Amino acid sequence: MKVVIFAGGFGTRLSEETSIRPKPMVEVGGRPIMWHIMKMYAHHGFSDFIVLGGYKVDFIRDYFINYRNRCTDYTIDLKTGAIDWLQSSGEDWKVTVLDTGADAMTGGRLKKAMPLLTGGTFCLTYGDGVSDIDIGALIETHTSSDNWCTLTAVSQPGRYGALNLEEGAPKVMGFREKGATDGGLINGGFFVCEPEVFELIDNAQTTWENEPMQRMVDLGKLGYYRHDGYWQSMDSLRDKMVLEAAWAEGAPWKRWAD
Repeated sequence: MKVVIFAGGFGTRLSEETSIRPKPMVEVGGRPIMWHIMKMYAHHGFSDFIVLGGYKVDFIRDYFINYRNRCTDYTIDLKTGAIDWLQSSGEDWKVTVLDTGADAMTGGRLKKAMPLLTGGTFCLTYGDGVSDIDIGALIETHTSSDNWCTLTAVSQPGRYGALNLEEGAPKVMGFREKGATDGGLINGGFFVCEPEVFELIDNAQTTWENEPMQRMVDLGKLGYYRHDGYWQSMDSLRDKMVLEAAWAEGAPWKRWAD
């Protein structure tokens, strides 16, 4: 099963960092936050990633092209150019980096990957949030339903839009604006999707979180998996500081061995 990562936005609320690099490449604990996300999925057995780049996509391309150089000792014959790698890279990953356009919206970015995702169920997430979510349980919840998409419902105070949920199904019944003191659940990303979702994306300016999700609500095809554990996105410099502090204290999302 492939894992698709949104990584093309401008990240304007984190301009202190994103003036230099795309937000998924902003570092936590000396590694891009997207690396942490990929390690999370790899811990659950997933190794085939599709990165939906856009803004400063060359930064992402250069990172993965040079990944082995950065992580591995080697001997190089400067005359012939032959390289003898002294260790493996440590990551058994296949990474596809797509340039989905600097101005595309999230739905448009996802549709650019459609030719690579017609074979069946796939995972989808944002390149700026980490969690200790059980990916296997999320997928099991999805595959036991008839939904086209299952999102992860998490608790987070503040600026996000909350979900109206039907506990028995479980189905998402709608979305609503969320006040500063609202303790409701929000869309934390970490989706599992079927190829049918592509039918709901009109063009490059379609926002995944708007029309496609609302259409799935209307069709009764949007489900949810409730996660009550750790979840944190990186939307601001303050969020980055929160994540750095959490990493220094052991990182709740870190389930992999060093």
